[in-house]
Amino acid sequence: MVKNHLKATKAPITWTLKRKNVKFVIRPLPGKQMKFSMPIALVFKNLLNKVTTTKEVKYILNNQEVLVDGKRKYDVKDVVGLFDVLSLKKSKENFRILLNEHGKLIAVSIDNKEAGIKLQRVEDKTIMKKGLVQLNLSDGSNLLVKKDTFNTKDTIVIDLEKKEVKETIPLEKGSTVMLLKGKFIGQIAKVIDIKEKIMILESNKIQFETKKQYAFAIGKDKPIIKIK
Repeated sequence: MVKNHLKATKAPITWTLKRKNVKFVIRPLPGKQMKFSMPIALVFKNLLNKVTTTKEVKYILNNQEVLVDGKRKYDVKDVVGLFDVLSLKKSKENFRILLNEHGKLIAVSIDNKEAGIKLQRVEDKTIMKKGLVQLNLSDGSNLLVKKDTFNTKDTIVIDLEKKEVKETIPLEKGSTVMLLKGKFIGQIAKVIDIKEKIMILESNKIQFETKKQYAFAIGKDKPIIKIK
């Protein structure tokens, strides 16, 4: 029980769960940060509302083509994380995992064109041999690029089919951001000013301050992805 399940009361607050009605939930595979990801079984049951049991999820994964960021998934404990793209080939549906204004993970329906891209934040970078640069990204993955034209905390738009950078969204004045932590988690706001580690943002004509590290750029003048 301990290895395969997690007490519902101990699950991350970002998970959408009826905690009083269940004692245990499926434990995700290690890898991505648990706070910003959910086991695919819970995504099907709690976010998409397509099934009611884990057994049904197993059947779907084994008999239908279910992709996360273009890779097929078979394990109900495998995770779907923030900004990941979940594609259901049989029903021709695509979803992106985001945060709502209550700080809960949600699945937003998107079209085929948008399903071809993923947003990732550059957390760190390392100069490799032969002049290559390794970008350490927000979902725990790495990407090798030839030119060091990226700043940490900037967002890159990745073409999921070609596995290459299509666009860069700098974290700067005028950028549109989603807040991933703090009092204003899940809110979409415009960057008014940046002062070292603090940012001044505006949302619904109200200005407020938060830490720079909480902001994830999702567009320049407006979000480049569907957010609701």
